[in-house]
Amino acid sequence: MNISPSPLQKVLGLWRRFSAALDLLQPAAALAARLYLAQVFFLSGLTKLRDWDTTVALFTDEYHVPLLPPAAAAFLGTAGELVLPVLLVLGLAGRVPALGLFVVNAVAVISLSELAPAALQQHVFWGALLAGLAIYGGGPWSLDRWLAPALQRVGRSS
Repeated sequence: MNISPSPLQKVLGLWRRFSAALDLLQPAAALAARLYLAQVFFLSGLTKLRDWDTTVALFTDEYHVPLLPPAAAAFLGTAGELVLPVLLVLGLAGRVPALGLFVVNAVAVISLSELAPAALQQHVFWGALLAGLAIYGGGPWSLDRWLAPALQRVGRSS
């Protein structure tokens, strides 16, 4: 006896196929997020580096970073914006640069006395992407995933 699937079974079958297709996009989406965020923060770091005196002046007068002297905040912020994006693109220790850039982003929002609504929205978007990368990792197309088997072998042999 041949029983045809119910409408609900058909919908569930379509949903499973659709979900499987979306799963195939996850590595590309994680890489795209990493590349986009790395560009945003790295270019910001280069801008700060290009005119260091202005950068320190901005950290003195405009950006009120809590607990740090302006020169130290300028150095740490610029270093974070230059080093962490490189690690993020490579997917090397991927959660660390994502969390680090999340902190840089949060400090930028907190330390600016006035932030236009559009700029705030952009920072929220970056924060959401960074939180996703910190929670889920850099994805299969990352050095972390490619190095994991070798690191596990080394860990077992020591």
